[in-house]
Amino acid sequence: MNEIIFVVEESDEGGYIAKALGTGIITEAETIEELREAVKEAVHCHYEDEATRPKMIRLHLVKDEVFAA
Repeated sequence: MNEIIFVVEESDEGGYIAKALGTGIITEAETIEELREAVKEAVHCHYEDEATRPKMIRLHLVKDEVFAA
C-alpha cells in the first residue's frame, strides 16, 4: 500500500476527527497540526512493520455547511 486516506471532519465538541478508509484507524485532535501528528502516530502504531506501512498519508477535509434556504 502506497497511500492511506483519512476523511477529516469537524467534531461536534470542537477539534477534528480523522477516520481512515478501509481500516479501523480513528483519531482526533484539537487543531489540524495536532491531527497531522496524531494520524501519523496512529498509522505507525497500526502498521508496525515498515514494509507494509503506507508511504503517504492523505487527509481529505470534509466540511458540512448548513444555512437557511
